[in-house]
Amino acid sequence: MREDEETLSFEEICIHLGEDPERYLGSVVPPIFQNSLFTAPSVDARSRRGERYIYTRESNPTTDILNRKLAAMERTEEARSFASGMAAISAAVMSQVRSGDHVVCVKNVYYPARVLLQDYLARFGVEVTFVPGTSAADFERAMRPSTRVFYLESPTSINLWLQPLEEVCTLAKAHGITTIIDNTWATPVFQRPAEMGVDIVVHSASKYLGGHSDVIAGVVCTSRQHIEAVHREMTLIGGILDPFAAWLILRGLRTLPTRLRQHQQNAIQVAQWLAEHPAVHNVLYPALPSHPQHELACRQMSGFSGLMSFTLKRNAREAAVGVVDSLRSFRIGVSWGGYESLALPMLIEDYDGEQRWGLRVHIGLEPVESLIADLEQALRHAEDKGR
Repeated sequence: MREDEETLSFEEICIHLGEDPERYLGSVVPPIFQNSLFTAPSVDARSRRGERYIYTRESNPTTDILNRKLAAMERTEEARSFASGMAAISAAVMSQVRSGDHVVCVKNVYYPARVLLQDYLARFGVEVTFVPGTSAADFERAMRPSTRVFYLESPTSINLWLQPLEEVCTLAKAHGITTIIDNTWATPVFQRPAEMGVDIVVHSASKYLGGHSDVIAGVVCTSRQHIEAVHREMTLIGGILDPFAAWLILRGLRTLPTRLRQHQQNAIQVAQWLAEHPAVHNVLYPALPSHPQHELACRQMSGFSGLMSFTLKRNAREAAVGVVDSLRSFRIGVSWGGYESLALPMLIEDYDGEQRWGLRVHIGLEPVESLIADLEQALRHAEDKGR
């Protein structure tokens, strides 16, 4: 984060940082530089690559505004934007590992990230050990002399487990291990991992940062020490963000704090209601005092987003599918983080370690009374069908 940005509020960073209208003919919204090539007035000028834009695969003015905002939001020195969350995750991980290296990863991590570590990188001699990750001791027991990365996701996006970030980062730094975290669930509105010692922060910007379910993108936020390697992965593999997609995310960031507060307000009310419902076995949501890590969540996060899971007392796939198929306001969809409410039936690892059928739900921006009424009728309808 630059010195002149430290006095700005989070909302000012989201809305105004890098968007000086005087630079763009008074335009309140910066234009989209939807071009691949930038020409130069002379050969000498073109050779001064650090002073001007050359090719959008390397950098672009629209994307650079986004990168500056994201770095300031995450309290890091640099950021780079990618064509998808997986492009960002892949670049972050591959910038840090070589053949023969070892990664310790949270076992309930985003599934494509698990496949990257477990299957894809195994082709190049990178090994991975998966751990529960609810304590620093989990990572310490799994460490090897070849361990180069701790890969974190806090909270995880299905069973909502947290890692104690400061403790894990202290352990990592003592052994020269790089920490990478997926901060998509909390966003920098509610959690700033770099302030707790995390080296590299990644996001699926398709979720809350974009917020409108109309863009696929990813983000890596990190230090100047690590950004060169991340940038190299970006330009060589080519997973760059299109300028129009960057412009859409800039639009989303302007309302991010307001949207997240509403997601939180709705989600807490839904979670509290679900916790009292006779058909529900457990609600997996760290805002609830019943969450085993509620105290840790309140210590390392300042709020809670709209994604949660809940398990059913009737532990059967047909019960979970029945509830989802009976919903009317919730849509059936795999992603989350947009304005809309979503639901999927899933086999979920509950807090006691038992695998139970339930739902992962994203609580959107609709009236919370409508969402609760919809869940009530769906749970009742599914129970009636199961009798």
